[in-house]
Amino acid sequence: MKILGIGNAIVDVICKVEDEFITRNNLTKSTMKLVDEAEFKKLLSTLKIEETVSGGSVANSIVGLSKLGNKVGFIGKISDDDLGNKYEEGLKKENVQFFYSKKKEEVPTGTCLILVTPDSERTMVTFLGTAGKINEKDININAVKNSEILFLEGYLWDEGEPKKAFEKAINNANNVAMSLSDLFCVERHKTHFLDLVKNKLDITFANEQEIMSLIDVKKFDEVISFAKEINKFIVITRGDKGAVAINKNVIVECSAKNNLKIKDLTGAGDLFASGFLHGLINNKSTKESLETGSEMSSKVIQIIGARLN
Repeated sequence: MKILGIGNAIVDVICKVEDEFITRNNLTKSTMKLVDEAEFKKLLSTLKIEETVSGGSVANSIVGLSKLGNKVGFIGKISDDDLGNKYEEGLKKENVQFFYSKKKEEVPTGTCLILVTPDSERTMVTFLGTAGKINEKDININAVKNSEILFLEGYLWDEGEPKKAFEKAINNANNVAMSLSDLFCVERHKTHFLDLVKNKLDITFANEQEIMSLIDVKKFDEVISFAKEINKFIVITRGDKGAVAINKNVIVECSAKNNLKIKDLTGAGDLFASGFLHGLINNKSTKESLETGSEMSSKVIQIIGARLN
């Protein structure tokens, strides 16, 4: 197997709403809010579901890699319930091997309610459910050992059981890549993430804000110096400034695509990682890998949702 992803297994439930629904429920447009199960069910009870899709950051990347013709797998914790079954079916349909045997959990499968307003903006309400309770017993060691690259998401890192699961996977992997996921994640787990980037990861994916926050710098030049100093592979997306990969002492840049009809930025980073990793495991140059990442990213932001058809 080329790449195995481990991440939050979350079912995206897409619903169309009017702006008034966002205001009435005290939500902030275009942001993500974490809620408990009761609040999630209350919101969902008044809505008509347009579509249900297997989501989660690394899962989106893994599906992107599958679309590009790679043999891939995924581990994520779900419960044996209706949404869990839909999640598993969704991955199988995308030719992703799912290395997790679900059972009835105390907490249901994680869900993200994606509320699409008439202006195409998406407001997200997430109930992590059992996805956030992954533990070391959930890690299929053979799947980890048999993959060329293990791909993790920062969203999954948390003290306690998820941290143990993470460490078990890293300790048995051939090569480890990780996405820092989100500025909030970086600020919450800065010491741990810095240790991972310096000592445990072979490849780190981040956007400009995330990496600058991680190492507490104000200028991008300092990021370049940091990457050279630690002698690791760091891949950074910079919005309209394109993307840059720093591998040991070599810096490679790629410009952003122009004239795109942007509909929705969800999944941009996830699909960028798909394209880049696809290049890497198929022996393409760093420049070609960056360009494939940019191409995948630019395709996904011109559609609604984080999955390419």
